[in-house]
Amino acid sequence: MEQMHQYRKLYELLRKHIVTGIYEEGSLLPSENELCTTYQMTRPTVRHALEALLRDGFILKQQGKGSIVRKPPQNIGILSIEGTASAIGVRYLKTDILQKPEIRPWPESFAFELSEPERESGCVYMERLRYVEEIPVFYDINHLPNIYVPRITSRSFENQSLFEILRQNYQIEILGGEQKLKAIKPDGKIAGLLQIQPDQPVLYIERKLTTNKPGFNIYSTIFFNSEKHSIFGSF
Repeated sequence: MEQMHQYRKLYELLRKHIVTGIYEEGSLLPSENELCTTYQMTRPTVRHALEALLRDGFILKQQGKGSIVRKPPQNIGILSIEGTASAIGVRYLKTDILQKPEIRPWPESFAFELSEPERESGCVYMERLRYVEEIPVFYDINHLPNIYVPRITSRSFENQSLFEILRQNYQIEILGGEQKLKAIKPDGKIAGLLQIQPDQPVLYIERKLTTNKPGFNIYSTIFFNSEKHSIFGSF
């Protein structure tokens, strides 16, 4: 148990240094011996942390060279994989949970094809309304497979990042994804939640994010009021 705790501690530290640019893409991480000495950890613990970084796409292994830093894509299309909050920028302030996470069957009609394990496991369903400068801008509906996430329905998501909760508590990292976008006229519920006129178009986004867990994808339906705000991302 202690080794597991220590390996995760080192993983999180090295991950942070990679994401923030302390270790630049293409550079080498310290050797196993150097990491053991620096952090006073055993070789199996250090190797476990490096294996996790390799699995999650943060390093590459090259014979004779060591661990080479590789930053995973930080943006998917126009929405950052760090979450909608980072895509909209620092003006993001608050998230209201309209529907707390609960276990449900998958909808009969779904925007993406589900794998057999996903379909069999049911889904974790959650609805959120997200505000920028006190104005509701995003309404999102999330479906997660009911695997790898024990007791997730008992966690608080109020003003919390879904992706950070998945990463920190379940070691689930976002690796990539796909999305479909179009402008639509909202129905009465969407217009009411976003406080807009029924004839005012909103951006409708269906998004599938792949992760480091086999058969675990995150599915989101997002309604975005772009009248005063834009979302962005580099890709």
